[in-house]
Amino acid sequence: MATASKSAKRRYEIVENKGNSEDVDDIIEAQVSDNADDSTDEESSEYSGLEDDEEDDSGDEEDESAWEEESDEDEEDDDQEQDMSTNEDSEDDSEDKVAPTAIPIEQVGSSAPVEEPARPVEDEYAYDSSDEEDLRNTVGNIPMNWYNEYPHIGYDLEGKPILKPKRGDEIDNFLRKMENPESWRTVYDPQTGQDVILSNEDVELIKNVMGSRIPDGSYNPYEPWVDWFTNEVMETPVTGRPEHKRSFIPSRVEAIKVGRMVHAIKMGWMKPREAKDTSVERHKYYLMWNADDKSEDVRRIENPIPAPKPRLPGHAESYNPPPEYAFSEREITQWNRLSETPYQRKFPFVPKRFSSLRAVPAYDRFARERFVRCLDLYLCPRAKKMRLTIQPEDLVPQLPKPRDLQPFPTVCSMIFKGHKGLVRTISHDPSGQFLISGSDDQTLKVWEVATGRCFKTFEVKGTVRCVSWCPNSAIALVAAAVDNNVYLINPGVGDRLVQAKTDEILKEMPAQTDYLIPQRVRAVLTWNEPDKEQWASGFRVILTHFKAVKHVAWHSKGDYFSSVMPEGDNRSVLIHQLSRRRSQLPFSKSKGLVQCTLFHPLRPYLFVATQRHVRVYNLLKQELTKKLITGAKWISSIAVHPGGDNVLVGTHDRRLCWFDLDLSTKPYQALRHHGQGIRAVAFHKRYPLFASGSDDCSAIVSHGMVYNDLLKNPTIVPLKKLRGHDKFDDFGVFDVLFHPTQPWLFTSGADGTIRLYT
Repeated sequence: MATASKSAKRRYEIVENKGNSEDVDDIIEAQVSDNADDSTDEESSEYSGLEDDEEDDSGDEEDESAWEEESDEDEEDDDQEQDMSTNEDSEDDSEDKVAPTAIPIEQVGSSAPVEEPARPVEDEYAYDSSDEEDLRNTVGNIPMNWYNEYPHIGYDLEGKPILKPKRGDEIDNFLRKMENPESWRTVYDPQTGQDVILSNEDVELIKNVMGSRIPDGSYNPYEPWVDWFTNEVMETPVTGRPEHKRSFIPSRVEAIKVGRMVHAIKMGWMKPREAKDTSVERHKYYLMWNADDKSEDVRRIENPIPAPKPRLPGHAESYNPPPEYAFSEREITQWNRLSETPYQRKFPFVPKRFSSLRAVPAYDRFARERFVRCLDLYLCPRAKKMRLTIQPEDLVPQLPKPRDLQPFPTVCSMIFKGHKGLVRTISHDPSGQFLISGSDDQTLKVWEVATGRCFKTFEVKGTVRCVSWCPNSAIALVAAAVDNNVYLINPGVGDRLVQAKTDEILKEMPAQTDYLIPQRVRAVLTWNEPDKEQWASGFRVILTHFKAVKHVAWHSKGDYFSSVMPEGDNRSVLIHQLSRRRSQLPFSKSKGLVQCTLFHPLRPYLFVATQRHVRVYNLLKQELTKKLITGAKWISSIAVHPGGDNVLVGTHDRRLCWFDLDLSTKPYQALRHHGQGIRAVAFHKRYPLFASGSDDCSAIVSHGMVYNDLLKNPTIVPLKKLRGHDKFDDFGVFDVLFHPTQPWLFTSGADGTIRLYT
C-alpha cells in the first residue's frame, strides 16, 4: 500500500508541472514500471516476516538510498511513512493487501481526466487462511534443525534460499534486553526465527496454564446448572379426543358397592384399616457408617468369620466308585468296631456301588447332619478377636543411655579417714570448699574437699546424730544435733571477716523485753550461752531439749532452723529463729513418729516426714496443704528438688519413691534397686542428679530431669551403682551428699570413712 501511494504521489507531482503530451506518455511508461516494481515488492514482502530488527533497519537504509537517486527530499518523507506503515502491518502482511485503484490523470490541453488502467482485483475468498497456524512462517511446518548448519532457513516460492536473521552475540542481546522494556514478555520463535512480543492475553493464558487453571480466564466453571429437560412426569392423554360424559357421572354399580361397605362397617362386619400413627417418627435415614454419638443396632456377633466350606466329594462318594474304594469284609468289620469312636474311621460311610444314579436311595442321616451343622454354626460361631501379643521387651521403657547423660560421678577419687566410729552425717559449706562430718566417736571434723586434710576437730560429749551447715554464706555457722542438745558452732574456716561478723552477732543475746516465752516452749527448750572454754572451742549457742534430737534442718535464708525429737509426741517438732533467739511449737497434736523435717526451697512450706506419710504444711496459713501417701512401713529420709515440685522419699523397706506434687499424692515412680534399707537420699542443686545410700554398702546415682512443661513427666534413669564402703554391724552407707557446684558425691559409711566420687 505504501508503494502504491508513493507512485500515485509521483504521478500527481508530474501532472502538476503541466508538461506536454509527450510528458504524459512518459508518465504512462513510468506508471507501468512502477506497477512492475510494486509486484516485486509484494513478492518480497511475503518473506519480510523472517527478518530481524537489524535487517529491517538495513533494508530501510537501502530503500532510502535508492529513492534518493530517483526522487527529492519529499520522497524521503514518504519512505518514513512507508516504514511506519510497514511496522504497523507486519503481523498481517499477507492478508492486508490492498489492490491499487485507478488514478485520474489530467491531460494537457484537455479538461477531461484520463483514467489509468487498474490492476485486476484479487478475490479475497479464493482461499481461506484462517486455519493457518502462523502466517509469518512461509517455510512450512518442518523441523528447523535441518538448517542448523546452513546460513538459510528454507526456500521461497521461487526456490531462492531465505537467509536466517542475524541474532547477534550475547552482549548485544543483553544490551537489547536492558533497553527494551518489553524484554520480559519477548520470546524467541524457533519456527520463524523471530522475537515475538506476547500480548496481555497471552501472558494471562500462560499464567493460567502454569497455575493448573482453565486457560480461558473469562470461562466460569461454576455456572448455575440449567435443566434443559424437566424431571417431572407429565400426564398426557393417549388420544386427543375429549373424555366421555360418563367419566364425570358416578357409576351406579360403584355406588351400590360403597353403600354395602358402609352398611357392613356400621354393623361391625367390616373393620376399616387403622389410621397410621404419625406421631411416631420412623427411620427416614439409615447409617451407612458407625456414628460416634450412638451405636446402631448391630448383629449378635461382630466381625464374624465365615464358616468353612465342607470338603468336596471324592471318588468314595460316587454312586459307582472304583473297585479299590470298595470295602472288604475286614474293612467292614473294622468300620463297625469303631462305632463308639466314629472320628477314627477312614470314611463316615461305607462306599456302595449302584447300577445308575436313579437307583441311589436317599441319605438316611441327611436331616440329622444338617441339623447338627446348623446348631454348631448358631451356638458356636467363630468371631475375630483382637489378641494382644506383648513381648517382654515392649514393657521396658525406652530410656536414654547413661553415656548420653553425663556428667555424673563414677570413680572414687578421695577417701577421708580420721573417725574411729560410725560416720552418721555430713554437710558442706555453701561454697563447697569445706566439709563437716559427725561420728559416734563424739567428734565433729572439718575437712578441706580439695586436699582431704582435716582442719579442725570439735569434741562433743555424745553421739552426733545430725549436722547441717548454714546455707547463708554471710554467716559461718554449723548446727549439730548431739543427744539432747543442738550446738551452733563457728567452724573457724573460710573468710575471717565472715567469722568475725558471726561472732559479733552471736556474742550478745537480744533483749527479750516485750516477749514472754510460752509455757509449752519453756518446758521443752532452753537457749543457753556457752562458757568461756566452749566459746574458745567454737561453740556459740546451745539449745537444750527435753528429748534426744535426731534431725536438724536450715531454712534457705539461714535465719530459721528446725529440730526434730521423735519421742516428743506433740512437741516433737520445733522451729527456731536465730536472730531473735525464739522458738515455737507449730503442732499441738501428735501426727505420729516424726523422722525428719525440711523447708521448701522457694515457698513458705514445711515438709514433715512421719513413719508412713509425708505432710506438707503452709506456714503462712498454718494449715495442711498435702499428704503424700508413700505406702511404706518406715520412712528414713526425704529430699526436696531445688525447683520445689518434686520430693524424694527413702524408706527402710528398700523403696525409693519419687513424688510429683503437681501430679498426685501417690508416688510417680517407685525404684527398688537396693538390696537393703535406704538410709539417705539427696538431690543435686544444679545438675539433674539424685542419689540414695543403703545398708548394702552401695550408693546409686540416677538421672532425674524435671521439665518446665507441665505436660511432660520427669525422666528417671538409673546411672551408676557406687561401691566402696565396708559393712559394720549390718550398717553400710549412712549419708549421701552432692557437691553444690560440681557433679561430685560424698558418702559416709559405717566403716568410719568418707568417700568422694567424681
